[in-house]
Parts: sequence; C-alpha cells; structure tokens
Amino acid sequence: MKQFLMLLSACAAMLNMASCQKFDNYEGPKETLRGSIIDKETGKGFLTETDNNGVRIKLLEYSWSDNPTPYYFTVKQDGTFNNTKIFEGYYNIEPEGAFVPLVQRNAAGEVVSDESVTTTIKGTVTLDFEVEPFLRIEYVGDPVVQGNKITVPVRITRGTSHPDYQQTVTDVYLYINGSSPYVGNNNFDDRYDMHLTGVDASDVLGKTIQLTTEGELPAGRTYYLRVGARIDKDIAGVKRYNYGEVLTVSIP
Repeated sequence: MKQFLMLLSACAAMLNMASCQKFDNYEGPKETLRGSIIDKETGKGFLTETDNNGVRIKLLEYSWSDNPTPYYFTVKQDGTFNNTKIFEGYYNIEPEGAFVPLVQRNAAGEVVSDESVTTTIKGTVTLDFEVEPFLRIEYVGDPVVQGNKITVPVRITRGTSHPDYQQTVTDVYLYINGSSPYVGNNNFDDRYDMHLTGVDASDVLGKTIQLTTEGELPAGRTYYLRVGARIDKDIAGVKRYNYGEVLTVSIP
C-alpha cells in the first residue's frame, strides 16, 4: 500500500508539472517583403555585396512600440531582396548602403527629408527604392588577358551631386575569385587582387584607369572579377563599397 501511495503521488506531481507548462502557439513569420534597390539615374539595379557591409534593409516595427529595436536583412548582389519570414505588422522600411541616405537629418539630428516607407506588411509587399550611389563604376572595354594576368579598363565617377557625399575616394579594388561569382570585399582571393589606396585612389575620378591582377594566375581556369571603390564616408558605421558588374574571364 505504501508503495502504491508513493507511485500515485509521483504521478500526480508529474501531471501537475505538465499542466503548468506554457506552449508557444503563435504562428511563425510568413509575410513577404520583396523588391529592388535601383540607381535613380540609370534605372539599373544597385550592385552590392551579399553581407551586412553591402546593402541591408532596416525594419522598425511600430505595431507594439514607439521605440522598436531595429531588425535587418541583407540585399542580394544584384540589388534585389526577398524576405519571406516577416511577422505581420506596421513597419518603417529603409535601405542602408553606399548611397545618399533616404532619411536626411540636419546638424541637430532633426529629420529634414524622409524617403523611407512606412506601411503594413501582410501577405506579399513589393517595394522599389531609387537611390543615388556615391560612385559609379563603368568598364571601358573588355578585360584583356596577357599571359597569366588580367587587365580591366575602368572609369569611376561620382554618382551624386549632393555636397555632403563628395568625400575623397579612399580605396579602389580589382577583386578576383576563382570559384564563385559572388565576388567583392567579402569574398576574394587576396593573392591576386589589385588595390589602390591613398593618393593613387584619390586621383582616379573621371579617368580611365587600367587595373591588373597581381601575381601569376593558374592557367586553365575561369575567374570572376569585379571592381569596387569607396569614399571616406561611414553609413551605419561602415565605409561601404560601390561596385561594377561581375566579369567572367578564362585563362587558357
């Protein structure tokens, strides 16, 4: 009898514990925000790199708070984005990247212009943002293969006339990757890249320059190259690069 009572007590305790457990029965995020970042002048997609140092979308959800914690997700290399895991809610949406910010503030921190979007995200919402890049990278002719080196002719110009974003060009890179077209400052082979900095970088604007890979590239392979450049300006704490298109070059 004593053992039976002990067993009965143990079962009751277990049932009591189970009844006290709380289960998260909220639906997971299932709304979609998609769209593109577009160069305002050219109408083409804004080229970037695929991490937080490229272009990211900043979300502020005002459904429950007047002072929400920002939520971020990154934009694809071609400037498009597609996030299918967002909670339904009322959001302010602002892209951040190597372009003139869509929200402008004066010296006192007061908002003087605002091209961000505030809307309800429910179902699928499509938004396109037109931006003014700090720099534009234009290839002037095709890449040239000479022996085991590749030369890319390129011209770098200002992408905006806004006086607050006319800082000096600090870095110009010819990035190269021998295995992936996802090439940029976040993914390149530093044995062969070409880097201009200091005076060499600051003097490139408006000129056609020749960027040549360093070292001897192994033959019989296909390479992905891309030119990136940045000015001396922080956006969300990072000096971000503007990019040209990805080039595909084979060395026989």
